[in-house]
Amino acid sequence: MNGLTFDIAHLLAGGLVLVSFMMLYQDRLFALINVFALHAIVLALSVAWQAYVQDAHHLYVTAAIALIFKAIVIPVGLHRIIQRLGIHRDIETAVGIGPTMLAGIGLVALSMVLMLRVTPEADPLAREDLAFALSIILLGLLVMVTRRNAVSQVVGFMSLENGLVLAATGAKGMPLVVEISVAFSILIAFIVIGVFLFRIRERFDSVDVGALDDYRGERR
Repeated sequence: MNGLTFDIAHLLAGGLVLVSFMMLYQDRLFALINVFALHAIVLALSVAWQAYVQDAHHLYVTAAIALIFKAIVIPVGLHRIIQRLGIHRDIETAVGIGPTMLAGIGLVALSMVLMLRVTPEADPLAREDLAFALSIILLGLLVMVTRRNAVSQVVGFMSLENGLVLAATGAKGMPLVVEISVAFSILIAFIVIGVFLFRIRERFDSVDVGALDDYRGERR
């Protein structure tokens, strides 16, 4: 593998981590969804580059699925959901943006130290991709636990799954049928989550998870 090949793969995977930080910083729903679409575009580029580097043509299908479903279909669906729910407003966070960003930096450092130590014999490109993928997964979890709005938690879940796709393509060997199954599972999960969001909105007149806590407290 020449240096340019490694550098481009490194740049794209690092770009995914950077966009994950952009999601942590967003405090408006529309902006968060747009950044998630950018996350999916960078993922598609990274997977397509892995397809070229590994000469694995089936990964081009994975890249196309990421581009069509995650960069177009799901963001458009989320935009329509929040328009119908009438929740055009700021995202309420459980923790401030500053502490959240510091926690994100700590999680990325932890991912790098952990993955580079436990995979000393692996291919250098696979090691870097696994380290970046773990960072993206942890940052997606951080988005989920620091946001009170259910829609933003859905976006965190979807970005977490992007990290899993990066890990699978970087580690090599994931069959095409598994990739397609995962893609359709995510699409079905998105549809189910959308239905639940409407049900939560009808029941509690809000999609803020704090309303669920208040409801449980009233019942005690």
